[in-house]
Amino acid sequence: MSGRQVHRAGTTVLSLAMVAIGVTLMVEAVVGSVGGVVSIRLLLGVLFVAAGAGRLYIQTRRGSGT
Repeated sequence: MSGRQVHRAGTTVLSLAMVAIGVTLMVEAVVGSVGGVVSIRLLLGVLFVAAGAGRLYIQTRRGSGT
């Protein structure tokens, strides 16, 4: 594996981990419902999912050429 392939694989793994953490935070916020529906955990979960999905989207839009 070249350095670029290792970087892409690492970015993919970390992005998927961010999405998983975000989903977990959102589920915890909804199931626990401590602090109401709009809690800091729900907000952080949405932000983690958005950041992880955004990184994956940008990586796929760049393609394998760049």
